[in-house]
Amino acid sequence: MLRNVIKQVNINPANRVNVNFKSLEFLWHKFFSEILIDSFAVQLKAFVLTAMKKPFLIQKTAFLTLFFVAFASFLSPSFASDSETEGGEPKKFNPNEVILHHVVDDHQWHFTDHFVLPLPIIVYSSEKGLDMFLSSRFFDEHHNSVEYNGYKLEHNHIYLTESGTAVFDLSITKNVAMLLINATLLFLILTAVARSAKNRTGKAPKGIQSLMEPIIVFVRDEIVKPNIGHHYEKFLPYLLTLFFFILFGNLLGLLPGSGNLTGNIAVTLVLAVLTFLITNFSGNKNYWVHVFWTPGVPLPMRLIIMPVELIGLFTKPFSLTIRLFVAITAGHIVLLSLICLTFIFQSYVVGVGVSIAVIFINLIELLVAGIQAYVFTLFTALYIGMATADDHH
Repeated sequence: MLRNVIKQVNINPANRVNVNFKSLEFLWHKFFSEILIDSFAVQLKAFVLTAMKKPFLIQKTAFLTLFFVAFASFLSPSFASDSETEGGEPKKFNPNEVILHHVVDDHQWHFTDHFVLPLPIIVYSSEKGLDMFLSSRFFDEHHNSVEYNGYKLEHNHIYLTESGTAVFDLSITKNVAMLLINATLLFLILTAVARSAKNRTGKAPKGIQSLMEPIIVFVRDEIVKPNIGHHYEKFLPYLLTLFFFILFGNLLGLLPGSGNLTGNIAVTLVLAVLTFLITNFSGNKNYWVHVFWTPGVPLPMRLIIMPVELIGLFTKPFSLTIRLFVAITAGHIVLLSLICLTFIFQSYVVGVGVSIAVIFINLIELLVAGIQAYVFTLFTALYIGMATADDHH
C-alpha cells in the first residue's frame, strides 16, 4: 500500500531523501487515511453481519461508523487551498461574494460554474429604442464581462456604452423567472384542486385535493373568518392567493440553485402595497372617521391622535414588507454562511458538522416558510377587518 501511495504522489522510492516536507505531509495523511479506511471497511462488514443477528448492536455500529468517518476525514488532506487561477496564484474563497450572489437578483441563472442559464434581456432607450437579446452576450467563453451592441452590464445594471446612461430595463431576471414559475405552479395546482372539488362534490377529497383542502379550510376558518367577520367571502380569494403565493415562494426558495423570490424587497413591497390598497379602498365611513376624527376623545387629544393614525396607515404595509423580506433573507444568509465555513476552514470535519447543522436549519426554514405565509395573511386579514368593521358605538 505504501508503494502505491508513493506512486500516486510521484515520489521515486530511490530518492525519498529529497522529498520535500509538503510531499511527506501528504504521504502521511494519504497512507494513514487508507489504512483507517481499509480497516474500517473490514470492521464495518463484520459489524453489519453481526448486527443482522443481534439488533441491539445496530446503534454501536452507527456510532463507530460516524467515528471512523470523522477521524479519517480529519487525517485526509484538503485540496481546496491548492486550487490555482490561470496566473498560478492561489484563488482565495470569498464568502461575501457567494452569499450576495445568491440573495440578490441577477440577469442570468447561475446553477454551477459549468451550467449557467441565460435569461432574456429587454431594454429600451431613447437613443437605441427597444432591444432584445440573451444575457449570455454580456460574457465571453471565460465568463468575463464584455460589451455587446452598445450596452454594458455593470453591477447588475445595464448602461449605454457611449453615454454611460442607464436604460429602461424590462429584462426577465432570475427573480422574475422565479415569479413566473411560482405563479404558474400556483395556477396549475389551485385550478386542479378546484376542478377536483367540483367533480367530487359530496365525496371524500382525493389526490392533490386531499393535501390542499385542509390548508384552504384552515386559512378560511382560522385566519379570514375570525378577523374579517360575516362579509369575509369578498376577500377570501385574495387572502388565499396571498397565502399560497408566499408559501410556494418560500418553499421554492429553499431548493438548491433557486432564486430568492420572497427575500426580494421589491416582491414583498408589491404584496404590502396590494394589501394597503385593498384595505383603504374597502374602508367604510366608520374607519375613516376613526382615522381623521376619533369619536369620544377630547378635541386636544384628537389633534395628537390624527397624525398618529395617518402615520399608522403607512407603517402597516411597511412592517409587512420588512418582516417577510428580513425573515426569508436572514434564513438564506445563515444557511449559506454555514456552508461557506467548509471552504473557509478547508476541512472535511467542518464539512460534516456543517452538513448536519444545515439539515436541521433547513427543517426550521420549512417551518419559517409556513409561519411567514401565515403571519402575512393574518395581518392582512386583521387590517381589512379593522377597515370594514361595523360601528358598535
